[in-house]
Amino acid sequence: MGRIHTKDNTSRKDFILKKASSLFIEKGFKAASMRGLAEIVGVEAASLYNHIKNKNELLHEICFSVANRYNEKIEKIELEQCSSLEKIEKLLRFHIQNMVQHFEEVYVSDREWKHLSEPYLSNFHNQRKNYRKRFAAIIENGIQKKEIKKMDASTAVLIMLHAISGIESWHRSKQKISGKELEENIIVILVGGLKK
Repeated sequence: MGRIHTKDNTSRKDFILKKASSLFIEKGFKAASMRGLAEIVGVEAASLYNHIKNKNELLHEICFSVANRYNEKIEKIELEQCSSLEKIEKLLRFHIQNMVQHFEEVYVSDREWKHLSEPYLSNFHNQRKNYRKRFAAIIENGIQKKEIKKMDASTAVLIMLHAISGIESWHRSKQKISGKELEENIIVILVGGLKK
């Protein structure tokens, strides 16, 4: 076992985070170990500690990098001059593309965040609640403008986000449609269900 070898322009830390995400999916955060991660990365456990302090720091980095991506996107979309339906479609496409292209990190941030230590646990939980409220506010605005059917916006957000988290089964499928086809199908169903 020697140095960490990465491909393309990936930094060693990003490479470690990607491998950690895969390990957390396979074993679960609690059962995963730094020794196991070192084996996957191809270095001695002691070398791994040159890049990362501990397992908790890995989870923190994964969860908050995903949260930051989503918060930046919703901020940008909220400021756009377009209909509520267009804003929702853009947000949904962003969610779908992240689940297709960055599945491991998104899955871990969605399923393993409860293992974050304080104060990060409360911070992340508040960010999740705030994100869903902002998403629901876009739907409520569309309802007021009569672009969207009358419905409970918070429930609509939960249903849409849970539908997208189901992309996990697409990743496991042996015979699957392309990521682009998957995206278009989900948009037809979810956005179509909102239209008046």
